[in-house]
Amino acid sequence: MKFETLLIEASLEAGKEILEVYARDFEVENKEDNSPLTEADKRSHEAIMRYLEKTDLPVLSEEGKHLDYAERSAWKQFWLVDPLDGTKEFVKKNGEFTVNIALIEDGLPTYGIIYAPVLKKLFVGNVGQEAWVADEVTPDTRAEEVYAKKSTIPVKKPAEPYIVVASRSHFSPETQDFVDELKKEKGSIDFASMGSSLKICLVAEGKADIYPRFGPTMEWDTGAGHAIAKAAGKQLIDHQTGEEMRYNKEDLLNHWFIVQ
Repeated sequence: MKFETLLIEASLEAGKEILEVYARDFEVENKEDNSPLTEADKRSHEAIMRYLEKTDLPVLSEEGKHLDYAERSAWKQFWLVDPLDGTKEFVKKNGEFTVNIALIEDGLPTYGIIYAPVLKKLFVGNVGQEAWVADEVTPDTRAEEVYAKKSTIPVKKPAEPYIVVASRSHFSPETQDFVDELKKEKGSIDFASMGSSLKICLVAEGKADIYPRFGPTMEWDTGAGHAIAKAAGKQLIDHQTGEEMRYNKEDLLNHWFIVQ
């Protein structure tokens, strides 16, 4: 993919901006929807935009200007960006936050990159080609060094125990009902918990079997993870339609979904 090195560099640069803020005290604002916003979100967005502007494709970013559907509905290709996914995790300083960049083509993700700067993990999914993860990737790592660290995902997971990804902050009654039904089918179940888009990555890596999300997410929360999961042979299914999640909808709020 001709953009891949540029996207790796963009995510690492964004990670550098985020960590500079993370290392010190910072203020937290509340957006109109009451979700948190920090200087790191803004600096990451600006860093990513410096790279994506070189591609001549439009960008839909959580922290960017949101165009009317009448204008963006004509987009055949665009970048879908969450400059800091897991701002709540960032504020808690637990390290489980990411930079998410996805390429959407005709409503479906074809490429995704997720970088977790504190965990030093970088995930890439090129749908129809490969999915991989690189460990020990710092913001100062050069792109060619990232390639030297990569390993293919998913890894083969034992059939038992059956592992369900459940969010620490979104364990809803619907999730409980879903898990209760799984227990009838699978018997013994274990849980894995992680913040932000890293929950999707657990399934993509082969470290978990299923991630049911019965709570609100936006398109930029899932686009990159969806691409990585799909490239790894997994599915992200819209619970309402029973089909693959689609993007660039008039309403950017996702339906509930399941990754497996």
